[in-house]
Amino acid sequence: MTTVSRRDFVVVLTSAAGGLLLGYRIGDGWGVTNAAAATPLEFAPNAFIRIGTDGRVTVITGQVEMGQGTYTAMPMLVAEELEVGLDQVRLEHAPPNEKLYGNPIFGIQATGGSTSVKGLYLPMRRAGATARTMLVTAAAQTWEVDPASCRAHRGAVTHTPTGRTLRYGALAEKAARLPVPTEVALKEPKDFTLIGTPAKRLDTPEKVNGKAQYGIDVRLPGMAIATVAASPVLGGKVAGLDEEKARAIKGVRQIVNLGDVVAVVADHMWAAKQGIAALAIRWDDGPNAGVSTADVVRGLDEASQQPGVVARQEGDAATAIAGAAQKLDAVYQVPFLAHTTMEPMNCTVHVRKNGCEVWTGSQVLARVQATAAEVTGFPLERVVVHNHLLGGGFGRRLEHDYVTQAVRIAKQVEGPVKVVWTREEDVQHDVYRPYYYDRMAAGLDMQGKPLAWTQRVVGVSILARWLPPAFRNGLDGDALDGAVHLLYDIPAIQVEYVRHEEPVLNTGFWRGVGVTHNTFVIESFIDELAHAAKADPFEYRRALLDKSPRGRAVLELAAQRAGWGAKLPAGRARGIALMYSGWDTYLAQVAEVAVSPAGEVRVHRIVCAVDCGTVVNPDIVKAQIEGGVVYGITGALWGEITLKNGRVEQSNFNNYRALRMSEMPAIEVHLVRNFEAPGGMGEPGTAVTAPALANAIFAATGKRLRRLPVGDQLRSA
Repeated sequence: MTTVSRRDFVVVLTSAAGGLLLGYRIGDGWGVTNAAAATPLEFAPNAFIRIGTDGRVTVITGQVEMGQGTYTAMPMLVAEELEVGLDQVRLEHAPPNEKLYGNPIFGIQATGGSTSVKGLYLPMRRAGATARTMLVTAAAQTWEVDPASCRAHRGAVTHTPTGRTLRYGALAEKAARLPVPTEVALKEPKDFTLIGTPAKRLDTPEKVNGKAQYGIDVRLPGMAIATVAASPVLGGKVAGLDEEKARAIKGVRQIVNLGDVVAVVADHMWAAKQGIAALAIRWDDGPNAGVSTADVVRGLDEASQQPGVVARQEGDAATAIAGAAQKLDAVYQVPFLAHTTMEPMNCTVHVRKNGCEVWTGSQVLARVQATAAEVTGFPLERVVVHNHLLGGGFGRRLEHDYVTQAVRIAKQVEGPVKVVWTREEDVQHDVYRPYYYDRMAAGLDMQGKPLAWTQRVVGVSILARWLPPAFRNGLDGDALDGAVHLLYDIPAIQVEYVRHEEPVLNTGFWRGVGVTHNTFVIESFIDELAHAAKADPFEYRRALLDKSPRGRAVLELAAQRAGWGAKLPAGRARGIALMYSGWDTYLAQVAEVAVSPAGEVRVHRIVCAVDCGTVVNPDIVKAQIEGGVVYGITGALWGEITLKNGRVEQSNFNNYRALRMSEMPAIEVHLVRNFEAPGGMGEPGTAVTAPALANAIFAATGKRLRRLPVGDQLRSA
């Protein structure tokens, strides 16, 4: 057993949950009340667990479920140490509370960045171990025996010598009166019974039978439905509209003009949509009216000519490149990308005279509460937020713009109103993955081995806006994710960052952000070096990984399982890529593709090898990779948001393409099992897919893609 001191426990729970406090939940409909005060017979030793006298175990988690399996992984961590089965656990959304439910990695209540298991692996286990220790102590005191002679299992404590047993429910009241122990013992990995097993997901049954509630499912008495039209150009304003025609639409109740956005409030969505169309809004486009994608790229190119802030420096890369036998340089570009979550952006709000209530799905629940309080002028305690399952997040719901907008609208509406964006509104008013523009250079010796490597990353800083304290010394760690983590053994390395803001689109996180572009750039350029050295891409990489045994292991495993070097059917080729970033996860991928004479790419097979440290649930890890690969293929082949006259040109899936079911490749995921600290898993599968595809396309066609998406770059003339 691993002994954890009270100080260590308090440090972790303070960072994750504000200290050893009682569990919280929504009380009278207007605020958060102490669970112990509301239900005095419940045992709530910390912010994550409640056990009632009926034996029911409730796990409270601030990490939201958006398809990634958090609502199974978090209970697994607690149940492992609490000694209960998953079938004995129910789960509750945590209310907004930064102190209790702050993500220990971010310091705020947020689900994103592949941090849920990585950040809460120990806090959730310690929460379970604390409760178990106190329940065992309560039983031992009841029997007047040594706690060491008692064993907890399946929600009960047994006195081993005599076989006497008490269920947790019978012990809850007594345990609640005990002091929190000064030390708790965590299981050794060899003793795990749940962690590491493919336990069935707890959220699946209700998603199958239709009981699962997403934000868009909210139904309230007297609720109106609204949809919106925001300025098509960032910074634009309403210049005129035809309210009379919109009000003539049957079912339309109200027009709300906020200046930069107009809402039609109606009995149902169809009436609201018809009303928006009938308004025939005329816009004053403002200062960004003439901006195009070419203008954005021109600005990035100019910025890239200047040296940046040095993020990583080893040796003298410039001198080494100048004296190298062979020099290579390249410019890589990746475009703006939309999220296109399956559940459109939506938020239901009821503003009353004495408070505000919000129903939505969000990755940042406390920020939802804060923005509602700011817009309404109410104190935080008068704003209640009900979180729901998210029909896709991918970083889009790390923003709260749609909540702010809904509250602004609701202030002018009598009763509750659900604001739902159309798909067109979603695509054209997203918070996009930034456009990045990178300058690469390398020098090789006579044998083709790299002597030096430089990368200059140019793009906006999301962190400077979203989490200002994380933007330090002119460096955005997210924009540099992956670039500063280069695994390859190269004597001289220099990575720079040039912050260049283009205020023509709102930009934010996109299932990995910086590493989604850096992995494409790095793994494509290392492939260029291998080609210049006339070396096999797999062997070239492997020779540069002596200092990274975990990176080398996943690379070898992926190549072996993919049959690297074996003959392929005519017309097919393989590409390989390796990824490591701040997630502390190693992932290698081999893509098998075919390119038609017309330049159309077909992905036939993807093989992934993953080392994410301790695996909580292997099936969830595999599902994360599979979903990430789909997202990655979509982005790499077709994903691109472009601007013309300040307007986003794409509007729906007809011109913002997604991978179709008939195009789905065979995906294999192979896990490296160990007991290293857990790494992140939500985003790596997406990040490594683009370079594996691009490298396979090069192997098939001889054409090096330095810009995404692939699009029509391979089409015959």
